[in-house]
Amino acid sequence: MSEQIVEVSKQAKDMGLLIHAASFAGYVFPLGSVLGPLIVWLMKRDEFEFANQCGKNCLNFKLSLMIYAMVSAILILIGVGVILLAALALLDIICTIIAIIKANDGIAYQYPLTIRFIK
Repeated sequence: MSEQIVEVSKQAKDMGLLIHAASFAGYVFPLGSVLGPLIVWLMKRDEFEFANQCGKNCLNFKLSLMIYAMVSAILILIGVGVILLAALALLDIICTIIAIIKANDGIAYQYPLTIRFIK
């Protein structure tokens, strides 16, 4: 995993942290894991470069997870999908918490297993 360390202000760190934390909205609202970070990213990407990096990383990861979850849902028919869905949920929670901690330290966290949709 490649992590990029940049000098960032407290406000920029807070926005990066908020972007990652907003993805937990997916556990409350349908598509919230994408819409939460997307809204914050769109509002702050031009104001803070760090928020722009965090938003891209977060959205790419969440979109990738959605694809993996759809494939896993299909694989339920052959019995392995349930295990894969549980693993994806655990990966999501752990990686998002790590990203929040890294953002608080001023590091733009690169999530694992991410397809780069937004560059």
